[in-house]
Amino acid sequence: MSPTTEKLICALFAGLLALSGAAHGAGITGTIVYDGEIPKLPVIKNMEADPICKMQHPVAPKVEVLVLGEGKTMANVFVYIKSGLPPDKKYPVPETPVVIDQVGCMYKPHVLGIQAGQTLEIRNSDGTLHNVHAMPKVNRAFNMAMPKTLKKAEKVFSKEEFMFPIKCDVHPWMGAWCAVMRHPYFDVTEKDGKFTIEGLEAGTYEIEAWHEKLLIRSATVTVAGDETKTVDFSFAIPKK
Repeated sequence: MSPTTEKLICALFAGLLALSGAAHGAGITGTIVYDGEIPKLPVIKNMEADPICKMQHPVAPKVEVLVLGEGKTMANVFVYIKSGLPPDKKYPVPETPVVIDQVGCMYKPHVLGIQAGQTLEIRNSDGTLHNVHAMPKVNRAFNMAMPKTLKKAEKVFSKEEFMFPIKCDVHPWMGAWCAVMRHPYFDVTEKDGKFTIEGLEAGTYEIEAWHEKLLIRSATVTVAGDETKTVDFSFAIPKK
């Protein structure tokens, strides 16, 4: 192998490594916990109004206002990059849809994020009549009946819009929250309370964690190269 060829191969290899690192980017991860005495949450008492709903819950479920895991880790917290991204950058819209299902007469997930222009796939796994009523103010609202024979429907929100409610007019206890984002840098916690945001460029970002009742927590994070920073949040019931 000639010295020139060897140099070209080395340069190509270095370039591929650089591209790989750029594609991966920096990241922010963390865990969200609840701090304080756990309130007694009410159960959903009127589920017997629909026998199909009732039969899927031998024990009446609790409202999903506060869902905790082991060690008081919090589910249903929406974590996203609020500022620090290039204001005019366009992000590709994922081809894979975001799915919200109706299972046991509950919305799954309870909190979701989607990019503007991405398909929202709405499923009905219950075999009973539902009515999906999305109530955005920037995007077009819709109020769509889903009889038991309609297993799937699709909707698209074209504009960025932060949290708005989705409810079922047939089953008044059913509720979910949706955020439409211009970028892909967001996550929603499960019961383990963990979130991960990846693929960031080096820079300083404001990261925000949103909960439907316990409001907002925020932090400023600086990341460089392909490093991952850890930022943890805790929520508590505001003092009167």
